[in-house]
Amino acid sequence: MTVRLTLKAEPDQRLDLSPLVPHLLAGKSEAEIAAIELQTTREKRTVGDMFSVKLDGDGEAVRIEGGSARFDHVGAALASGELLLEGDCGQSAGRGMSAGRLTIRGSAGPFAASALSGGIMEIAGDAGDFLGAPLDGEMEGMSGGLVVVRGSAGARAGDRMRRGTIVVEGAAGDYAGSRFIAGTLIAVRGAGALPGYLMRRGTLVLGTAPALGPTFVDCGAHRLSFMGLFARFLNDYSAGAATLLRERCARFGGDTAALGKGEILFPAA
Repeated sequence: MTVRLTLKAEPDQRLDLSPLVPHLLAGKSEAEIAAIELQTTREKRTVGDMFSVKLDGDGEAVRIEGGSARFDHVGAALASGELLLEGDCGQSAGRGMSAGRLTIRGSAGPFAASALSGGIMEIAGDAGDFLGAPLDGEMEGMSGGLVVVRGSAGARAGDRMRRGTIVVEGAAGDYAGSRFIAGTLIAVRGAGALPGYLMRRGTLVLGTAPALGPTFVDCGAHRLSFMGLFARFLNDYSAGAATLLRERCARFGGDTAALGKGEILFPAA
């Protein structure tokens, strides 16, 4: 069953769309879905107040036609099936997602893919600050899965990331991969200042030579076999990232101010 939700008008307050995922809507009628209450900042709103609801087709999917920067937690805790948002969204898209596929055909706000542990998330536009990062008080960020951002990402993409892969086809902001625990972050058009700040392990792959801190060590230029294998996997998701991975690279180890077992790779001169 495909649940098709068509936005009636721009919302006048922030809305929590976390109830609108396939496994929570399975088996419900149009009337039951329309009656679901969406958490807000001021007045009570239901799905039916904001969207036209229609059930059609097969499969396990939700399609939201029309986006807004006031849509928070789109695809949060997605555990199966597919969710497609035709437009922009606010903060914490895909937070806690463990499986399935989330596609956002617009831009996403801060903390997209926070605590994501599995599945595939694609953002057609830009991502805000703290992509894949933990919320205040949490010890780790993204711990699995694949996130692909077709545009650029804000500051601290991959902060405290533990596992999984983030691909940014544009540029990442300052402090990309900050406090990295493990995993892979690829920024095809490079990153801002101090990438890998206090990273312990993991791999950052950047498309341009970065402005590194003094606690990274030059390990020479290499053509690493694992990058070619990884490129084969990523080719279906991001041709730009796959091309970058096939290039001969300069390798810097660090951050030696932390554990120092991470690496930053970028095309060799």
